[in-house]
Amino acid sequence: MATEILMPALSPTMEEGTLAKWLVKEGDEVSSGDILAEIETDKATMEFEAVDEGTIGKILIEEGTEGVKVNTAIAVLLEEGESADDIDSATSAPAEDKGGDAKPAQAKSSDDDRETPAEGKKQPEPDTSPDWPEGTEMKQQTVREALRDAMAEEMRRDENVFLMGEEVAEYQGAYKISQGLLDEFGAKRVIDTPITEHGFAGVGVGAAFGGLRPIVEFMTFNFAMQAMDQIINSAAKTLYMSGGQMGAPMVFRGPNGAAARVGAQHSQDYAAWFMQIPGLKVAMPYSASDYKGLMKTAIRDPNPVIFLENEILYGRSFDVPDVEDYTVPFGKARVWREGSDVTIVSFGIGMTYALEAAEKLAEEGIEAEVIDLRTLRPMDTDTVLKSVMKTNRCVTVEEGWPQGSVGGYISSVIMQEAFDYLDAPVITCTGKDVPMPYAANLEKHALVTTNEVIEAVKQVTYR
Repeated sequence: MATEILMPALSPTMEEGTLAKWLVKEGDEVSSGDILAEIETDKATMEFEAVDEGTIGKILIEEGTEGVKVNTAIAVLLEEGESADDIDSATSAPAEDKGGDAKPAQAKSSDDDRETPAEGKKQPEPDTSPDWPEGTEMKQQTVREALRDAMAEEMRRDENVFLMGEEVAEYQGAYKISQGLLDEFGAKRVIDTPITEHGFAGVGVGAAFGGLRPIVEFMTFNFAMQAMDQIINSAAKTLYMSGGQMGAPMVFRGPNGAAARVGAQHSQDYAAWFMQIPGLKVAMPYSASDYKGLMKTAIRDPNPVIFLENEILYGRSFDVPDVEDYTVPFGKARVWREGSDVTIVSFGIGMTYALEAAEKLAEEGIEAEVIDLRTLRPMDTDTVLKSVMKTNRCVTVEEGWPQGSVGGYISSVIMQEAFDYLDAPVITCTGKDVPMPYAANLEKHALVTTNEVIEAVKQVTYR
């Protein structure tokens, strides 16, 4: 029986296109995989191929025709032994009534041989519930105070929680995060350690194996490199390697990334490093409320959590909900600012540049939607994808290096899950690809800046 060839959908969002050029003519014999025609949309020119063998009996839509609806019959394919006289019976009913007899052509890129994305892909469904109820009383707190309160609340709640690290007790923390904890909980639960990260990280992992919940503070995450074997091979992998019999419910926390003139060895951003490791969870908050809520969640989590802080943010004040037990779930991003022109995605101190850029862009009529990931593993890509499907553009912002960056991963997810929604390439704004200079003037050039974010947004919005 003669079979209709239908106008194919070249993407999940395509509704119509231009039949730019036929590459076959009536009477030509075709086999499955042969290129039949070129289709144009507003985004690309694509080729499509035959899915059956037969003879082109009749071309129903002439080349150059614009606005051809998806699933419109564009040609008729004859099987062996059929003639053009059989065409009338094949085309007498609308395409939608043909049921299984109407076979759409298979889409194929003119640039390569990748197949079209599957139809009916599940749309992202992010959690958009508020972090606290409307009308909740707020209080101003620094990030430093929010962290201290989070640890104190969890230590009161669970006697198995304890803090250990260099200068966390008698000195009350190198950055005064643990102020007052030694006085309240005593030396058995707030423990000063020797300067040996490999050693005290290992002690912490062993304590977690034994059922305690240690909070291991690194004076800076740069020193965590001395403890990589303990963090990755022991803490992260043991739950899997023991078949679920033994895990490491613990938190590794401390300042991460650049501070101010502390040199290359004390300025590295480890977000992308730890984000890669199965078995770890990774949080990198920006605001005081998220520092508090995520720290409480991290301490309660049955998995090892990398909690990346920022020295420059410690003294900044934010609104924090004044509630008895405030927590923030992992894997839920926060939309700080809604917009329709571009999506800016960041985390940690990168949010400073993202929000400053959004405010300045608004003065020029560009409305940016700003998303704070808050946690990198698990990462709430659904919120990012839903935003990109609205704005059609994305810029990512972070202080880490460009190669193997968090933004690079986000970009790959967008390419795979929302490519047809993009009107411009994703741009990743990162720190420069150099060790951090010590000199103040050079350090300034090595870090990402608000102006760089603004310039990236103008590139993707063609302004």
